[in-house]
Amino acid sequence: MPGNSRITRILLADDHEIVRRGLRQILTEALRGTSYGEASNPGEIIRIVLKSKWDLVILDSLFPGRNGLEVLKDIRRHRPDLPVLVLSLYTDEQLAIRALRAGASGYLAKQSTSAEIVAAVRKVIAGGRFVTPSLAERLAREIQSGGEKVPHERLSDREFQVFELLAAGLTVKRVAERLNLSAQTVSTHRVRILDKMKMESNADLVRYAAQHHLLDEGYGPVD
Repeated sequence: MPGNSRITRILLADDHEIVRRGLRQILTEALRGTSYGEASNPGEIIRIVLKSKWDLVILDSLFPGRNGLEVLKDIRRHRPDLPVLVLSLYTDEQLAIRALRAGASGYLAKQSTSAEIVAAVRKVIAGGRFVTPSLAERLAREIQSGGEKVPHERLSDREFQVFELLAAGLTVKRVAERLNLSAQTVSTHRVRILDKMKMESNADLVRYAAQHHLLDEGYGPVD
């Protein structure tokens, strides 16, 4: 934690008010001398980041119509030294690796306990990087393998997001609804995904995701 001579400032960036409120409550109980700001959409996040000085941004991984990793990259462009902890609905380690590569100081699932969230915040504010033990093992395996890219790592962040939803069995229409995109945009992403991964159908994507253990219960269909 920064020295006691000043207040630590944390920006809570999530499009759900209940999530922001819950985070504020968890952190207020554990961290003394801390103040909070809130932002609910990408444009507001960047405006607030540019307007004021922050010690940490806790950033959602998905906003309606925009990937949270794109927002992360915007923050890094404007404030390269500002620590960002990505807090995601998904436990997917590949998404976590992408977040760390994009400049995140840590990645944590929203299903984490209050103690885990507080520990992650303390470590990142102190200048460290936070990863779960399972993610640390995944990163170690990648280093040992020489970092050779497998097909899904050729995808952009948005393409990878669409890929995972398609691989989880969602139709183009359902993917579009989930990501607040047009069906045409999702269809275009699908074509690019199949081309980059040298595959021909959604069934190929499903088999590939299963073989590489990329499916996560958080991506299941929503009724």
